[in-house]
Amino acid sequence: MAPTPSFAATETTLLPGTPSSSSAGPQRLLSVVICTLNEHESIGPVLDELEQALAGVPHEVIVVDDSLDERTADAVRQQRSASPLHLVRRKGARGLSSAAIAGWDAAHGDVLAIMDGDGQHDPSMLRRLLERMEHDGADLAVASRYLESRRSGLNPMRHAVSRTGTRLSSLLLGIPLADPLSGCFLMRRSWYERVRPRLSGLGFKILIDVAASTSERPVVTQLPTELRQRLGGESKLSLRVALDLLMLLVEKRSHGRWTAPRQITLLRCVAAWVVQLAACGLLVAAGVHTPWALLLGILLSLPLAWPMPVLRRMLRPMVWVVSIMGLALITRYLGLSWGVALTAVTLLGSLIVMPWSNA
Repeated sequence: MAPTPSFAATETTLLPGTPSSSSAGPQRLLSVVICTLNEHESIGPVLDELEQALAGVPHEVIVVDDSLDERTADAVRQQRSASPLHLVRRKGARGLSSAAIAGWDAAHGDVLAIMDGDGQHDPSMLRRLLERMEHDGADLAVASRYLESRRSGLNPMRHAVSRTGTRLSSLLLGIPLADPLSGCFLMRRSWYERVRPRLSGLGFKILIDVAASTSERPVVTQLPTELRQRLGGESKLSLRVALDLLMLLVEKRSHGRWTAPRQITLLRCVAAWVVQLAACGLLVAAGVHTPWALLLGILLSLPLAWPMPVLRRMLRPMVWVVSIMGLALITRYLGLSWGVALTAVTLLGSLIVMPWSNA
């Protein structure tokens, strides 16, 4: 009898802005993507359990690691597997959704899967989901925490947040899913290729992105599950994750018209407007003349309206606005002629713009 092959992890490093490599063509293979962030304690046992759960099923595993240190990557490098194991090490990238996309782009299988690396997902669910997908002819097969029970395996606070997000997702998007926030599911490569150009890769809830990126809804099948005790790592739940989810829902509900960058720009402008009004009010109350208060309020609000790289690119047209205001102030309060004032403002604007123009 031929010995069972043993695969060591192959490794790819992705830097920010570098696209992941696409596979040459789909194979009759299940490609399991596991996204990790500081989960060195759990990834080894998860890979071992996954290998046992998928015994007899042709598969590969792609671990996409965003950890700041090398402990999780080292744990993957030490693994020996009977199936191909790939490590995608990302530098400076964050977010489960973008990590999942990087893993799927590097996958070779005709069925793509995702699960967590902290041990909360039962690896045996993947075999059952695969069987159900084939039986039902579905595009998506999802492990749902709320299909037959309101229990999820989460602590009370995380459970409440998850249920709120689930209801909001269903209300806004009409996705036929009991648990649109699930992090354990399978999909056919044909569906992934259909939605890939429209994926936003925002935040940690990739299933919403996958299921709601086109006007066509996927054929979905679901199986009940409950999360297990975490073996390692920490919860990713935070205010930023909640905001990312809200922006993702708005983007999908608007059919891509209100993308996350556009929403962020709108929020920045609103914040800048509020700061400008507050600063002007306080300065006027302190006895500052209204034109000067308005000018200072605008200057204070600029960093909120535009982050520094954008502010640098937009500095030239903004200087014209500030210059016009400065021109009016100089002529009014210093009694200078318009010609002298225009010269002074031009020189001042040049001094401001020149050091920044090549930054």
